[in-house]
Formats: sequence, structure tokens, C-alpha cells
Amino acid sequence: MQRDFFARALTPDFWPDFEKVMGPQGACYGCWCTYFRMPAPERQKASADEKKAFIRARVGREPPPGIIGYIDGEPFGWVQVGPRADVPNWNSPRTVSRPLEEADAKDPRVWAVSCFMMTSKRRGQGLSHALLGAAVDFARKSGARLLEACPMQRAKQSKSVSLFVGPANIFAAAGFREVALRKAGRPLMRLVLADPDQPAM
Repeated sequence: MQRDFFARALTPDFWPDFEKVMGPQGACYGCWCTYFRMPAPERQKASADEKKAFIRARVGREPPPGIIGYIDGEPFGWVQVGPRADVPNWNSPRTVSRPLEEADAKDPRVWAVSCFMMTSKRRGQGLSHALLGAAVDFARKSGARLLEACPMQRAKQSKSVSLFVGPANIFAAAGFREVALRKAGRPLMRLVLADPDQPAM
């Protein structure tokens, strides 16, 4: 049976849909997708409710911090996608996702796909391809010229929670190419969306 997929940017109006995808525990042990956003000492001390409040406040500001995917009208997936500057921990010199050029961390047109999340019943169904395609479209329409990711090449199973960074094979299928390998199994991958001399939209 053909399924009706669509995606939309996460804005305050759709916060309840984000809550449904995250689940009552806030996904990934109460993270609420704050791992790359909150300073580590602050995040480690914060409760799940405090992390939830942090991301809800972020949703109230522009640009939207990512997109929600829907199947037959029901929210099932989340992709955190936006400028590198919006996910500061993704740029840390100690991380495998750090930028090739230091300036990329502050360039508003260099974007990152940093997190994936799907409801448990939708995992392992190939829907990550559709989610990534929607994230690419969102980045392109928002004026990004580069879109980067640091996915995982292998996981013990397709439904593994460790795939919150996304599986490398879906990025390769979408045209991303490896540009650095700082750790085995975690390539930094890039998709060129626009010529660097092309003005932003």
C-alpha cells in the first residue's frame, strides 16, 4: 500500500507533533535533541524537563531547527537540520564532525544534518531516505550552499538508537560524498547545494 509522506518545518504551531515523535521520555534517554546545542556541563546537569524547555524555546526562534516527517498525516520522524552555527557542539575541535575550515562553523550557508529520530514502529522501513530528501530540500530552499553530515557506517541493527546521526548509506544515496574521516565508521560527508559565489535566496 502506498503511503502518503510529507514533511514540514518545526515551528511553534507543530510543537505537539515534535512531542509525539520524541515520545514521553524525550528520545535518547531524555535528550530532547539538545546534545549538539547545550554546553556539555549544562546538559549533564539538566533534567529531561529542562532539556525539553530548552528546545521548546529554540523552536520559538527563526530559523526552524529542523523538519518533522509525516506518514498518512501522522508525525513519525524528526531531522535536525540547520546552519552549523546553530549546533555549536557539532563544531567542537574534539568532534569527528568538526568543519574542514574554521570559518564554516560561522557561515550561515554551511548547514548540518546532525540528528535523526523516528518513532519505534517506523524504524527499519526505509523512511530515512524520505526524511533526508526532505531535509535536503529544506536546506536548499533556505539558501544553504553546503550541507554536511557525520553519519554512522555500521550499526548492530537497523533500528539501533545509535543511528541518531543517520546511517551513511542513505547520505551516499542522496549524493553526499566523504570529505574527511577522523574516526573509522564516522565519515564527514558533504552535499554541494549551490555555487559559493551564488547569492543566498
